[in-house]
Amino acid sequence: MLITRASEYAILSLIVLSKAESPMDSETLSKELSISKSFLAKILQSLAKNEILKSYKGVHGGFTLLKEPKDINMLLIMSCVEGKAPAVFDCASSEDDCPSDQASLCNIWPFLNKLQGKIDTFLAEITLEDILN
Repeated sequence: MLITRASEYAILSLIVLSKAESPMDSETLSKELSISKSFLAKILQSLAKNEILKSYKGVHGGFTLLKEPKDINMLLIMSCVEGKAPAVFDCASSEDDCPSDQASLCNIWPFLNKLQGKIDTFLAEITLEDILN
């Protein structure tokens, strides 16, 4: 699946955090977005680990954007929270990596690979700033 709940929640969280005047903790953010706190915490940790968010510890801790919205694209967000680039289809990215070793017989792979390339380019071109405007 291209856009999972994790990707959706990551984007929604980044929108809220981009408008926040101070760090927001995962509990406050989960209530505002009506998202499971534990699920959201994992997403936020992934975004922090990949240097999209900065996390602050302590009583007034929470998360803030580490990068400017113009420097955060959808492909980056989705790749961070999914642990891999989003895929339109469950197939290898090259004929040599075909799990069934049937790439030479597959008539649809070239089309799907071209589609994936166009989607990757599109997601890389859309930034958080674009969504905020």
